[in-house]
Amino acid sequence: MHDPRIDALSRQLVRYSTKVKKGDFVWIDLFDVPNTVGQSLIREVVAAGGTPMVRLNDAVITREQMIHADEAQYDLIAKNNLALMKQTQCYIAVRGSHNITESADVPPEKMKMVMKKLRPVQNQRVNHTRWVVLRWPTASMAQQAGMSTQAFEDFFFRVCLLDYEALIPAMNALKKLMDKTNDVHITGPGTDLRFSLKGLKALACGGNHNIPDGECFSAPVKDSVEGVITYNAPTIYQGIAFDSVRLEFSKGRIVNATANNTEAINKILDSDKGARHIGEFAIGFNREIKEPMRDILFDEKIAGSFHFTPGQAYEGPADNGNRSQVHWDLVNIQRPEYGGGEIRFDGKLIRKDGQFVLPELKPLNY
Repeated sequence: MHDPRIDALSRQLVRYSTKVKKGDFVWIDLFDVPNTVGQSLIREVVAAGGTPMVRLNDAVITREQMIHADEAQYDLIAKNNLALMKQTQCYIAVRGSHNITESADVPPEKMKMVMKKLRPVQNQRVNHTRWVVLRWPTASMAQQAGMSTQAFEDFFFRVCLLDYEALIPAMNALKKLMDKTNDVHITGPGTDLRFSLKGLKALACGGNHNIPDGECFSAPVKDSVEGVITYNAPTIYQGIAFDSVRLEFSKGRIVNATANNTEAINKILDSDKGARHIGEFAIGFNREIKEPMRDILFDEKIAGSFHFTPGQAYEGPADNGNRSQVHWDLVNIQRPEYGGGEIRFDGKLIRKDGQFVLPELKPLNY
């Protein structure tokens, strides 16, 4: 039996997130998801007057291709993908994952090369299309979250079908506050971090680009970051699991990095010069997401969290000029059960123990 929640989600992605209109060319990128998802999206795009183009991807095949990758091959792949993306008005990606560590044994030099070659395609998509990306619930994701498959599916649809539009006034208030903030001070267990937002703008994210959503992001002035941060959410990057990540900064640069796999984290941060600088600072507030599950599209939106991201900055008003093939959203949760913490803007307390204290921001609380 077809799950009507799939149609509700497709409608949200097409009508609200990407606002597909008559004549739009819509790239539907599907990664290990049921056929019913593609069918539903095609129908919604057509109903909105758009033209769908579906591409099916398989993680096992992608891994095999990356293991045997060479530069000429990915030059051609990137060239063709970029040409297609330049003709695309809307991009919708639904990404399932039967094994989140499928690419863990891809040689680092191959992964680095592939990411570098495909970066222009991602930049074109981010900067020049109306795009949205989301995960698809699988048994492996349920296992990561410590939930039954049924319970996780219910959680997934509850999170993804959140009434994001209702949060817009409070999100815009947070954006305006971040826009006029110069100095940020974040404290918590193992964390005492200072940086500047001066001259940079923030963007409020309410279901327009990522599903699930619920964050407001900017970027620190590139050389302003000082202090130390200890991340308390586990993470996976380039197929490798990391825990207890701790970064020390001087003049904006990560000068010391440790984790459960210190050698691997430093290899990633040595990918290029920009990987040891921060490209994003974001505050997460999706009230339906409480616990980390090593899936960044969920974890970066955790209620009472923030993320501080080594690597590439997003081009646009929140661009601090940092360039890197790395963009690694690392998450710190400040709710009391995770040790608490404070965020201050220009010396004023904004959030304590994961809860906003200003009246105009309280609708974002969990």
